[in-house]
Amino acid sequence: MKRAALVVLLLLGTLALAAPAPDEYPITVHVISSYYHGGVVNHQQGLDVVIDGKKYSLAGTSNNGLLALGDYKAKLVIDDHKTTYESYQRYELLFPDKKTRKFDVVAQSE
Repeated sequence: MKRAALVVLLLLGTLALAAPAPDEYPITVHVISSYYHGGVVNHQQGLDVVIDGKKYSLAGTSNNGLLALGDYKAKLVIDDHKTTYESYQRYELLFPDKKTRKFDVVAQSE
């Protein structure tokens, strides 16, 4: 009985630490510009990106430096449209080391 409980605990611990699966991130975000917004002190990072041919600016927190330019896998984690003319969106980017970071859409342009 104790052995079965131990196996279950070890299995649950392994599942909890599992890295995100890349197929859970179906969107490609192409980062064309990476910068600190509001200064380096508050660690707000801005990104200018292209998603499905549309241009957006994203903002998030970073303590690790500027994000390198290029393509990243992502998923849309918040897609809130309270009216027909306003939206709030948040993307989660998946990095090559399987870490993730969330960025809010703060601007869109044509």
